[in-house]
Amino acid sequence: MAKVITMGEIMLRLSTPNFEKFIQADEFDINYGGGEANVAVSLANYGHDAEFVTAVPDNEIGECAVAALRKYNVGTKNIARCGERLGIYYLESGSSVRPSKVVYDRAHSSISTAKASDFNFDEIFKGADWFHFTGITPAISDAAAELTLEALKAAKKAGVKISVDLNFRKKLWSSEKAQKVMKELCKYVDVCIGNEEDAELVLGYKPGKTDVTSGELELAGYKSIFEQMVKDYGFEYCVSSLRESRSASDNGWSACIYSSKTKEFYHSRTYNLHPIVDRVGGGDSFAGGVICGLLDGKDFKDALEFGVAASALKHTIPGDFNFASRKEVDTLCGGDASGRVQR
Repeated sequence: MAKVITMGEIMLRLSTPNFEKFIQADEFDINYGGGEANVAVSLANYGHDAEFVTAVPDNEIGECAVAALRKYNVGTKNIARCGERLGIYYLESGSSVRPSKVVYDRAHSSISTAKASDFNFDEIFKGADWFHFTGITPAISDAAAELTLEALKAAKKAGVKISVDLNFRKKLWSSEKAQKVMKELCKYVDVCIGNEEDAELVLGYKPGKTDVTSGELELAGYKSIFEQMVKDYGFEYCVSSLRESRSASDNGWSACIYSSKTKEFYHSRTYNLHPIVDRVGGGDSFAGGVICGLLDGKDFKDALEFGVAASALKHTIPGDFNFASRKEVDTLCGGDASGRVQR
């Protein structure tokens, strides 16, 4: 199996139980998660050698976050202990016409103040096959953006394949700042993953008449911007998840991919997700599935189908992490979406 490095922030997740609003809640459910950590858990779950690079405070809460990763066989030896605190995010899970809401409490978190000198990137990337990061990490702080750049330089020097999930977060930075930073970081990327909103707000490409709010999709627009992105950045693959948001509880879920080598554009099978248990981490489970498929040597179309199925299953699982097994993903890819009890 392949050695994969992911780098970013792991946070304490405090979510309201039973779809309650914040104002109703007398208690919170506790989980740990974060974009790149979620991808690492997915890949470790599929049998790959996944390691997560981050910084956590040198206290009991920081160790709880590390323990949450170790529990699912993610390597933690390159996690630095430094900084003031672990970031927190509060989740109010939506239902039907009421959207989910996230409140961040992550200012001055350990990873936001970490420096390249806190890590030995030459050692971290020794023998690695793949490096994954997201647009969330450089959005956290200027220091985190610089740290990401240094990691990318080291990964490229080591000959490691690099993927990014663009992941625009308007509560962390503006589109103008995102484009200024991410256009530079994407020069190092081989596989670019995102959605229609990310492509526009992070890199400035709008896919035709697609409307992220209504869920109206125009596939021809995706092919057009993928061709332009490949031309501008030299990506090997451009990948986009496609979410048709009928409500917070009812989504259509598929994805598309473009290969720069074959010039082929492919749209996956569509899954109807209803009811949705937890969509947070859905994009990360998709990225993890696609990366797994490519690392396994699957055809890029099959890799996409594996990622879409993995994410469809994640929408049925509470928490940030995807615990769907390879067998479960393969079964869904094979067409069995019956949900019948297995005895």
